[in-house]
Amino acid sequence: MDLVISLLVGALIGWLASLIMKTDAQQGAIANVVVGILGAALGRFVFADLLRLGGAEAGEFSVGGILWGVLGACLLIALWQGVRRMGLRAR
Repeated sequence: MDLVISLLVGALIGWLASLIMKTDAQQGAIANVVVGILGAALGRFVFADLLRLGGAEAGEFSVGGILWGVLGACLLIALWQGVRRMGLRAR
């Protein structure tokens, strides 16, 4: 059951981040889940572990965890867009 909840929350986080970053039309449902899960891990690492801001404890579902997850997913999308732009310039 934890896997199903993780996938659903990852999809929610990825979808919210894609709306904020205006990439929703470019991403599909699977990309939203992947971005959401990776972004939540990145957000937890950056905001909770490195910056010690709290609100994203492992294994707990909270509004703060969703917020850090969305911010992490937005950061991940921005990094990906930067990498893609650099690749286009190199050609």
